[in-house]
Amino acid sequence: MGNRIFIFDTTLRDGEQTPGVNLNKLEKLEIAKQLDKLGVDVIEAGFPIASHGDFEAVKLIAQNVKRPIITGLARAVKKDIDRAWEALQYAERPRIHTFIATSDLHMKYKLNMSPEDVLKRATEMVSYAKSLCNDVEFSPEDGTRTNPEFLYKVLEAVIDAGATVVNIPDTVGYAIPNEFGEFIRSIKNNVRNIDKAIISVHCHNDLGLAIANSLAAIENGATQVECAINGLGERAGNAALEELVMILKTRKDLFDKIENNIITEQIHNTSELVRQLTGIQIQPNKAIVGANAFAHESGIHQHGVLSCRETYEIMTPESIGLKKSLVVLGKHSGTHAFEQRLKELGYTNLSQEKINEAFQKFKDLADRKKEICDEDIESLIRQEIVHEKEIFQLESFHISSGNNLSATATVRIKNEEGISEEAACGEGPINAVFKAIDRAVGLEINLKDYFLKSITGGTDSLGEVSVRIENNGKIFTGRGISIDIIEASAKAYINAINRMLNNSEMISTK
Repeated sequence: MGNRIFIFDTTLRDGEQTPGVNLNKLEKLEIAKQLDKLGVDVIEAGFPIASHGDFEAVKLIAQNVKRPIITGLARAVKKDIDRAWEALQYAERPRIHTFIATSDLHMKYKLNMSPEDVLKRATEMVSYAKSLCNDVEFSPEDGTRTNPEFLYKVLEAVIDAGATVVNIPDTVGYAIPNEFGEFIRSIKNNVRNIDKAIISVHCHNDLGLAIANSLAAIENGATQVECAINGLGERAGNAALEELVMILKTRKDLFDKIENNIITEQIHNTSELVRQLTGIQIQPNKAIVGANAFAHESGIHQHGVLSCRETYEIMTPESIGLKKSLVVLGKHSGTHAFEQRLKELGYTNLSQEKINEAFQKFKDLADRKKEICDEDIESLIRQEIVHEKEIFQLESFHISSGNNLSATATVRIKNEEGISEEAACGEGPINAVFKAIDRAVGLEINLKDYFLKSITGGTDSLGEVSVRIENNGKIFTGRGISIDIIEASAKAYINAINRMLNNSEMISTK
């Protein structure tokens, strides 16, 4: 095993391919900045040829995030590589990541290309990418189902052509650990010039083995692992970054010579930011970052932990950045205490303007809630992330509802043209307010998903609502927080509508 493992994060590329996830460029930049604080070595910022929005996001990240390597994905096609470099050229440490499928199945049915043509294309496009950028990564898509002899030949050729990283993807999550480990070892033993490139792996979780396969790869010579926050990604997702890193840290007895640059105390903040911006909720029993990861309900377990933490906890909540403040903040707290708490929570790079805006929302919340928890503060800060233009804003709403009468909602919505006031009836107050908003904005909205989460316990807890809406086959996510769950729901719905209007080319109207 090598001494240094590079952590390649693909949350913004493969993670965004999670069904229902649609991040704007400012949200992507915010996640990239947090990934920088987390300490990842490589950020795969997107797939520039895929859309104008993806291109702009990669460019924005390349211009603003300087420490890690910034990479963009490109098919082994000249126009893809040109587009990727057009966005990446602003990075301090750019990398072009190009790929082509190499399995018999993909070459025959997807590419309609012969092995000879694939080898030629891969070599030529890596060479072309190298002429633009010194750091080039190559991936043979569906690598684990590729004929090994052909794979060795392709890898040798692309390394000779200038590839600095060769990434072996288990594209459909088909491999099992022993098999995958042997596969990586065979590449080390049979690719003549493998010492001139980093061996990377990209494991999918279709059989629940992405982390196990990644560890097997490390044990057999891989020195870069591609993963995503909260395990996001296509289908069942990718190897979860937080799980991989905490395994390496917790099991130092087995991985004593393995080092990485991840600051584990930033894991919680990163996971929560990704959860909120993507709208993809984390299952309570999710390893490391699930709500129950450090919870103990059994009396026997509780007694054991109180007597000696190590009886039932193999890592501390603090090791991933979960902290409980001894200072209780409330409506009488001042800016100094608030700013100090932000620093303790890891928010050290906020502008004074952002702090002031968050403090005002904190004071408004404190008038309605007796004690403010860390989770409340973090939710307020994340709400202050700059979004695209707010076309519609909620001015006010009124609800009339009961168990023996139809719910009626009246809303006042503000836009550039003035105030629009509409009313509607619905199956419950939230349904009614959504229908009233539809009328006020004059759009045909298809609600696909609604999720309500309590930020903390108690009857005065902040409620966080995530919604997904559909228009012309595209999904848009919206978020809202408030002590009043109807208000949170209305804010989330309008946030999703604003994102749709800012990002859609074609909007269906009534």
